[in-house]
Amino acid sequence: MSIVENKKLIQDAFTAWANGNGMAFFNLLTDTATWTVMGSCPISGTYVGRQRLVKDALTPLREKLAGHPTPRVTNIIAEGDTIVIQWTGTGTTKTGQPYNNSYCYVVQMDNGKITRGTAYLDTDLVRSIW
Repeated sequence: MSIVENKKLIQDAFTAWANGNGMAFFNLLTDTATWTVMGSCPISGTYVGRQRLVKDALTPLREKLAGHPTPRVTNIIAEGDTIVIQWTGTGTTKTGQPYNNSYCYVVQMDNGKITRGTAYLDTDLVRSIW
């Protein structure tokens, strides 16, 4: 796929996420994708496989939140099969505290699917809601 097509897939997935489909972006991952959450918080680490990422990172984080954080993409940069997505997520924890995080995802695309990704985020904020 072209750079333009890859960027559109990513933008469309984030738009669907903002409209209530909290898994739209993560559904772009292949079943065997490798995803790394940088830092040192309860969800930091490398996950092999979309289902493992969902089970061991996304679900535990989302159990702390009152719904999916609402994403707002601020920048998408693409070069070849590499896409960089800068975005902010706004939400609230189940205890009522704000959960507003800034993210940078760097992903590798192959035929319209994400094969590898790295997530950079405020891990201190994640740790604070645990």
